[in-house]
Amino acid sequence: MAVPTLNRDILRLALPALGSLIAEPMFLIVDSALVGHLGVVPLAGLGIASAVLQTIVGLMVFLAYSTTPAVARRFGAGEHTGAVRAGIDGLWLALALGVVLAVVGSLATPWLVSLFGADAAVSEQAVIYLQLSMWGLPAMLIVFAATGLLRGMQDTVTPLWIAGLGFALNALLNWLFIYGFGWGIAGSAAGTVVAQWSMVGAYAFVVGRLARRHEASLRPQRDGLRGSARAGGWLFLRTVSLRIAFLATVWVATALGTDELAGWQVAFTIFSTAAFALDALAIAAQALVGRGLGAGDEPFVRRVLGRTVAWGAWFGVLVGGVIAALSGVIGLVFTGSADVAALVQPALLVLAVAQPVCGVVFVLDGVLMGAGDARFLAIAGGINLIPYFPALAAVWMVHPTGATGLAWLAVCFFGVYMLARLGTLGWRVRSAAWLTAGA
Repeated sequence: MAVPTLNRDILRLALPALGSLIAEPMFLIVDSALVGHLGVVPLAGLGIASAVLQTIVGLMVFLAYSTTPAVARRFGAGEHTGAVRAGIDGLWLALALGVVLAVVGSLATPWLVSLFGADAAVSEQAVIYLQLSMWGLPAMLIVFAATGLLRGMQDTVTPLWIAGLGFALNALLNWLFIYGFGWGIAGSAAGTVVAQWSMVGAYAFVVGRLARRHEASLRPQRDGLRGSARAGGWLFLRTVSLRIAFLATVWVATALGTDELAGWQVAFTIFSTAAFALDALAIAAQALVGRGLGAGDEPFVRRVLGRTVAWGAWFGVLVGGVIAALSGVIGLVFTGSADVAALVQPALLVLAVAQPVCGVVFVLDGVLMGAGDARFLAIAGGINLIPYFPALAAVWMVHPTGATGLAWLAVCFFGVYMLARLGTLGWRVRSAAWLTAGA
């Protein structure tokens, strides 16, 4: 395949994926911005609740990451009915896991919040938001699996439309519930849950039509469910290591103080938004690598690797420049406070410098996921924590505060941790061990 054709394939998948991926963290940005204007205490509470919620949801992200390559490999091999069936089994698994997590999570919310050791006022706000948000978990997981199905079928446009409509509905309902009805932080959670279930309705229509077109059964298949769970097991462990790093960082930010925790919430929200944007290339790489290996075309897969890594680095430079340019006003957008803006700006500049590394890391993640190299990703996730924990412990022991403390925390996460991930992933793709062809 010529390079111009490959570039078009990457853009065809990456550009719509970029829109849908940006729309996902925009849910959290809307929540953070609207809640931030209620005060520092609600924003800090949202920081704790978001950390718990994103941890639970993040642990289940294998529903998308395992579904996409499973569907893409069958699609590349010409087995379209089997591809759709694999995606539908992922949807049923998502529903079952989501219901269990919603019930258990709602009951465990007070205990989960207490683990962060925040003061009573912050903890109260966190419990209110998190307990309501738990009932959106089944919807969030179904959306993950449905998105993975469509990406595997080389369709990133439909998820863009659904994500965009979901974001618009979320923003409208949050504003109405928080300020129109005066529900405070509870209104933010309620608006997001309603928007999430509305997205599930849209996906149900799309997947049903896809199943009819390819004559695929909508019923769960026992072998398919077991296969989805088995394939996602290693990716689950890989995600556990990521969430351990995220939670440990929030724990240290909490120990630094309420203002620092609120500032970290702003910085991490921007990181998450940039990560989703940079991950658009990873989505394209994942779908194309899965399709290429399904068709047995290893040279094509190698070309996808080289091209997407180069684009990831340059896209990281662009995103980093935008973050650096806006670093002085981002805090004002979230809280309206000049003090918070000054507090968070150095951390945002550290984040900006790290973006090219982040771009390459996310692409390499996508390539190895598309290749089904989940076992290595799980092992590498544990290895990456080895240099990170000592660096994080040093910040906790020295206990710097204010903008300096937040900046050092950013150096640990955006510097030490991301460079560790770059090292392990880069070492893997230099070999041929991850290249396994076939449906």
